[in-house]
Amino acid sequence: MATITNNVIRLLKARKIPFEVFELPSQKLGALETARRLGVLPERVFKTIVVVRERGGKPILAVVPGTCAVDLKALASFLGEKRLHLPTQREAEQLTGLQAGGISALALLNRGFQVVVDESALCETTFHVSGGQRGLNIRLPVQAFLALTNARTAAIGRPLAEDEVAEADAEF
Repeated sequence: MATITNNVIRLLKARKIPFEVFELPSQKLGALETARRLGVLPERVFKTIVVVRERGGKPILAVVPGTCAVDLKALASFLGEKRLHLPTQREAEQLTGLQAGGISALALLNRGFQVVVDESALCETTFHVSGGQRGLNIRLPVQAFLALTNARTAAIGRPLAEDEVAEADAEF
């Protein structure tokens, strides 16, 4: 059993949401490496990507499978935005107050972030997400995550090309 306790774990316990905690090395691991270490399919480990609106406003948290990248055009279309872009790692950390590799919608509740989850999550009962800090991964019911984060679902993930796989594993 994991020994880490943080606000995300306290929240899940308080809401009586079933979850399982997995401790990993505290260095920044991407979703693909996390899946390898946990022995689960990479499409069941979802990563949270910070996305910035061109005209300002609160950033978006796009939650996509480890095997995908965020399709910025699809996300922009879904949200009615003209253009979106990915911030640098440093900018993402400044915007969220969390370290890359530990950015989680569960740790950013009630902070005004719009959360959009790739619709492929709806095919699963549970999935893995960051627990709000590096080295902490949580498996929980997809529907509980959607309800807690007030997330919307849409087709926002696009499969990684072969040359993107190594780069994607370093995403935040």
